[in-house]
Amino acid sequence: MGKKVKKDEKPPPDDVFDTLLVESRQAGTVVLMLSSPEEDVQSKACEAIYKFVDKCDENKKQLLDLNAVEHLLALMQSEDKIVRRNAVMAVGVMTAHPDVRKYLRKQEATIPALVNLLAPEEDSVCHEFSALAMSNMATEFSSKAAIFENGGVEPLVRCLLSHDPDVQKNGIEAIALLLMDYQTRTAIRDVDGLAPMLECLKSEYAVIQKLALLALERASQDGENRSALRELEAMSRLIDFVAHPECNDLHVMAVMVLSNLLEDLESLELVKETGGLKRLVAVITDQVPPEEEAKGGKGAPDKGGKGSRQAKKSAKDSATSKNKQGSAAKKQESADSSEPPPGEAIIPTLPDVKMCAAKAIARSARSAENRKILHEQETEKMLIHLLSHESAEVQSSAAQALAIMAENLTSRDSIREWDGLGPLIKMISSENSDVKESATLALANLTTANSNNCTEIQNLNGIEPLINCLADGREEAVANSACVLTNLAQIEVLRADAQNKGVVRALIEPLNSRNTTVQSKTALAVAAYVCDAESRENFRLSDGLTPLVALLRSGNDEVRRNAAWAITVCAVDEPTATEICKLGGMELLQEIQTSSTRKSPFAEAALQKLLDSNLSAKYALTGCLTSTNYIENGFYDVGQLRPGTKFLTVEEYAKQDMNDKRPIIIVNAKPDPTVSQAQSQAELDAKQEASKTSVTGKSSRTGRDSKTIIRKDTFEHKKSPRGSKKTRKQQEREEKQREEELQAQLQREAEAISAAENKPYEAPCDSTLLKFIDEVVDKIQPLPTTREQVKALATFVADKMGGPIERGQLSNFGWELPLSQIKFELKSNVVPLGKIKAGIHVHRALLFKTLADKIAVSCSLMRGEYNRAWNEVLLPEEDCSLEDSLFAYTPTPGAPKFPPKTFIVDLIHEPGNLLPFDTPEAQTYKKI
Repeated sequence: MGKKVKKDEKPPPDDVFDTLLVESRQAGTVVLMLSSPEEDVQSKACEAIYKFVDKCDENKKQLLDLNAVEHLLALMQSEDKIVRRNAVMAVGVMTAHPDVRKYLRKQEATIPALVNLLAPEEDSVCHEFSALAMSNMATEFSSKAAIFENGGVEPLVRCLLSHDPDVQKNGIEAIALLLMDYQTRTAIRDVDGLAPMLECLKSEYAVIQKLALLALERASQDGENRSALRELEAMSRLIDFVAHPECNDLHVMAVMVLSNLLEDLESLELVKETGGLKRLVAVITDQVPPEEEAKGGKGAPDKGGKGSRQAKKSAKDSATSKNKQGSAAKKQESADSSEPPPGEAIIPTLPDVKMCAAKAIARSARSAENRKILHEQETEKMLIHLLSHESAEVQSSAAQALAIMAENLTSRDSIREWDGLGPLIKMISSENSDVKESATLALANLTTANSNNCTEIQNLNGIEPLINCLADGREEAVANSACVLTNLAQIEVLRADAQNKGVVRALIEPLNSRNTTVQSKTALAVAAYVCDAESRENFRLSDGLTPLVALLRSGNDEVRRNAAWAITVCAVDEPTATEICKLGGMELLQEIQTSSTRKSPFAEAALQKLLDSNLSAKYALTGCLTSTNYIENGFYDVGQLRPGTKFLTVEEYAKQDMNDKRPIIIVNAKPDPTVSQAQSQAELDAKQEASKTSVTGKSSRTGRDSKTIIRKDTFEHKKSPRGSKKTRKQQEREEKQREEELQAQLQREAEAISAAENKPYEAPCDSTLLKFIDEVVDKIQPLPTTREQVKALATFVADKMGGPIERGQLSNFGWELPLSQIKFELKSNVVPLGKIKAGIHVHRALLFKTLADKIAVSCSLMRGEYNRAWNEVLLPEEDCSLEDSLFAYTPTPGAPKFPPKTFIVDLIHEPGNLLPFDTPEAQTYKKI
């Protein structure tokens, strides 16, 4: 053995500091070590800080206050790899604190340093924590913009290709946040980042799959990205992903990506060719996919799409492999590709997935072309199947999708044929408001312009649930129900059925809603159901006119329009029109028509219909009654009213105190009941007198004998004074009886006065006007021509109103005093037309129009200024002579035919004279 040699340990040089082992328990001391020039010290300090900040958020804030972030940011750019790695680890963890992120955003070197650490030559740990820091920083918009401007998208995409799942997770999370900005959506396509994102769906980690689906959902909001995803066969991959039950918690997000992709017509056509849509429908409805879809879509037609070419290529490769491997391999492949029994293969999808799938269909169906393709793939069957699901959210989403699909005309019939109306009607009675709203919306679209669906709803007893839904608290459901009922009202049988079930009264409550949509739809439904007299009366007696008239004050154009249309329908009946006027409907319509912004043809039609049903108001407000407006009993002339003036009823005018203003002239051609009663009493007295004169003399003697007996009794009564005296008790009884009789009489008088006050107003009868009408019917109506009837009637009216008046003498014609005397006699401002014996233009023209309407002479009544009024008639220029009348029906071929001309009837100066409308004489007649 050799001799041991002692090692010669040389001491360190004199100019080198001896190694010093330091133990520190203060964060401040470690922060000071970050400034050391020794890389080993820097590395250990960074590692210690990483462990310290990973414990809690308070430690992160403490190191931020010690200005450690500034030193760490500088060390991230160190030349030593270990220093860079440990520094970025500490910074990556510290970015979870908002104050640290706020500090780093102010440092311009932060994002470039993080991007540089994602370089391929860097360590995977650097990639992990740099991506972590960027994902934390990307929560703010300014950081998103900085990452994009510094080219951080492409390095993050490279992280998706890493074998380290932590790197993938942080990278895809950062990308998902960056994709919230539209610029990144374009950049991700330019750097080919969509394919790595799709590959992340194959990851073993659910969090990576979830973040990848989130990134794909945001990226697919861009149209060009959707096109790129189609080329990458993303549709098939996503459908396959949904078909795997082990990932059922991520199926919702996968369906959301599919929802974006299905917006494009090209995507629908592609998924139709490859059979993917039917596969998706089968998966959502928990059914066995068709055999051709299970085998890769061989049954789908080949239209040259990429999916079909890929299927051909895979089939060709499979055939070549089979030939090489022999029959044993063939058996093995057959065993591997065999499907389990249907009962074991089907695992129900989650309700949220079904809900999202229905929403995806609804989103895609917003386009008419997409609806057509979805209908060809019988998507409605899937949605009808989902209507029976136990989840209310699924039912609601399916009904909404059906509502959108129902915008396609052929889909409406298909949904009925596939028994889709029954479940929707059942959903109306659901306790869930969302379900009820969606079901009524679907029915509203299904019954639009489709009588078969309307009839089917009646057959399924759906009218009564719809009427009950009008009282629901969900305003949208009420509006949709009103829309369905409006569609049903287009068929008379259904309208009568709904009226019998009380739809008219049920529509009154929604009119009081504050929701403009409910008001609009309900007013339209009212217009559809009050088209007959019985319904209008029911609506009026149920106080439905009050809220309907109030809708005219709405600031919504559609509400006002529909309310005006409903009033147009209601105003056909005179009682209803009168009630609308009492509620101020006429004033509101006039106000609307004077507005430049609210004026509409519907309000004009409603106002015109009200005026046509209330001729008194029409003549007062417009000063015109056409030849189609017939004056009946109850018409009254109040004179010209200014626009906006309230039109009162004749009862209100009659209750006013007598004044010196022009009287209210009323037309009421009825016999006077007091005169008739007096005549009948006189006839009865005459008959009794005649019977007395025919009595025999024996009766007279009998009368004298009876008088004698009475006198004898009276004498005997006076003869016995004791009998005349009454006891005090009898006197008190008689006095009490008299007081009771007096009280009873006073009570009867008070009741009579009260009954007279509460008695409805009765217009004064005009027996004179009734005689005028009878005389006109007997003498003037039989005349052969209209011209003769007009002339004779004009002469008749002038005679009854004081006779002709010479030109220039109208001011000397005394008509005001007699009219005032009539008012004084009647103690009222309302004067019957027949009592006027001296009248001028306004009175004679009204009498002429009243009598002309009774004998079917067509004429109009026009009002001018200063008590001027005139009648216009349409007549041929001249009547035919007897010789011409013989050949009246054999005119000369080609002879001109002239229309009748307008004439003004002279009732003042030359009664019966017809003045052509455009002549100076006619213009003079109309003016002073």
